[in-house]
Amino acid sequence: MNDPTKEPAERLQKVLASLGLGSRRSIEDLIRDGRVTVNGVVAELGVRVGPTDRVLIDGRPVDLAARATTAASSVVLGYHKPVGEMTTRSDPQGRPTVFDRLPPPPAGRWIVVGRLDVNTSGLLLFTTDGELAHRLMHPSSEVEREYLVRVRSHPDRDTLDVLRRGVELEDGWARFDRIEAEASSDGHAWFRVVLHEGRNREVRRLWSAVGHEVSRLMRVRYGPVVLPRDLRPGESRLLPADLVAELARATA
Repeated sequence: MNDPTKEPAERLQKVLASLGLGSRRSIEDLIRDGRVTVNGVVAELGVRVGPTDRVLIDGRPVDLAARATTAASSVVLGYHKPVGEMTTRSDPQGRPTVFDRLPPPPAGRWIVVGRLDVNTSGLLLFTTDGELAHRLMHPSSEVEREYLVRVRSHPDRDTLDVLRRGVELEDGWARFDRIEAEASSDGHAWFRVVLHEGRNREVRRLWSAVGHEVSRLMRVRYGPVVLPRDLRPGESRLLPADLVAELARATA
């Protein structure tokens, strides 16, 4: 059995995130604010620590030796977000949030993987492993997101080709990796779209750029995790260990 005290030193923000103490971004903010010390010295971004170092957050000690156990048992929760919920821990206007109905985490706290806007429903992932959350959201991982989208009117073939080739948005070039027609009615058309980024409202902005308003949007897949058909809006379910492992491999 490996001795955890012999593990090589790693960057502080990565270690703390993997312990479920927050996302890597939130941990980096704590370090910048001077709220983290290592062996009695205020920490800086990039400092490396090992299991024998003494780390405090706001004066409270962190058990770095517990990291090996935490990393080996990363927990991921799938949640079916309904329309109308905010993807935040609290809302100044008192609107319901996705955290209101989650079960207590087995350790640490739930960290949301990406966001869905208030009018978008579907699959949201939560994990207690901040490092895993960071990798799942980082653009370099190119983890696919799949959506069912209903747009007003009926886009023609040329319009769909433009969306496949890409359009210039205010924050850069964007496109759909795949677009498949699903169904249509008198005033709407349904499509299944796939992209590998998580920019803010990207699906809606892409369709808007070619003159089509999105009237309904649901995320049905994140990487290898598919929204279960029997998971109702507002319900959550822990992912099995083999699927968590597959999700982690998708970011390797």
